[in-house]
Amino acid sequence: MTTERREPAADADERTMLEGWLEYHRQTLAWKCEGLTDAQLRTASAAPSTLSLMGLVRHMAEVERSWYRRMLADEDAGPIYYTDEDPDGEFRLTEADTWQEARATWQAEIGVARRNAAGFGLDEPTRGRHRRTGERYTLRWIHTHMIEEYARHNGHADLVRERLDGATGD
Repeated sequence: MTTERREPAADADERTMLEGWLEYHRQTLAWKCEGLTDAQLRTASAAPSTLSLMGLVRHMAEVERSWYRRMLADEDAGPIYYTDEDPDGEFRLTEADTWQEARATWQAEIGVARRNAAGFGLDEPTRGRHRRTGERYTLRWIHTHMIEEYARHNGHADLVRERLDGATGD
């Protein structure tokens, strides 16, 4: 695996620290997917779960889109992979689903997330509101939540990767 991961400097300011850890965790998920075939990336972890590395990447594309487009910037950005009828659609993969598409979509959403976040201060309220609670958040909250989301799913990715080819790592 060759993805470069770099922890933020121990003396970084708060925004640099939050964005640094978020990037670290994004890079960790990419690292866990390196060197595998599309078939391996589509392989579910263990029945009956549909959890796979490609599914995790597609899920994180949806999560990036939800928080940084819909919530932060109040963009009208519908779902990519799921529907109301299939709320877990990002995890339901077919032979037609490719790593190239999943990775490109995920990276595009990360790019938009970075651009949208750059226009907000850490304490600035989101333009969008939570669809169920009506709550607004801050960029600080979103960054912290995204670090947690990636860290949790990177733990899943670690286990799936180990099951596929025995590769382990932090």
